[in-house]
Amino acid sequence: MYVLNIWHTVADYAEWKKVFDSDPLGREASGVCRYSIERPVDDEHTVVGELEFDSLAEAETFADRLEETWKGPGSRVVSNAGYRITEVLEQKHFVRESGRRAA
Repeated sequence: MYVLNIWHTVADYAEWKKVFDSDPLGREASGVCRYSIERPVDDEHTVVGELEFDSLAEAETFADRLEETWKGPGSRVVSNAGYRITEVLEQKHFVRESGRRAA
């Protein structure tokens, strides 16, 4: 699995989210299996995302298209954009018992 890690600055998260939700690049049709959107707790103007792909080629193709969008129509809602593609080497999900808290 490959992850396209993205980050950028947004002036207005709500405006950015409308554009993101309109899905101008067709995430699912482009091979995105899963995505998450995050932001630092101390910075409401930075958006960080992870988009998972089954193949490196799909991730690279999507990254190229995304970069073009950031330079073109996306530049009205995004600045200081960047990305890096990583390969998932290991992933583990822990299931917590309800009511159990870590010490």
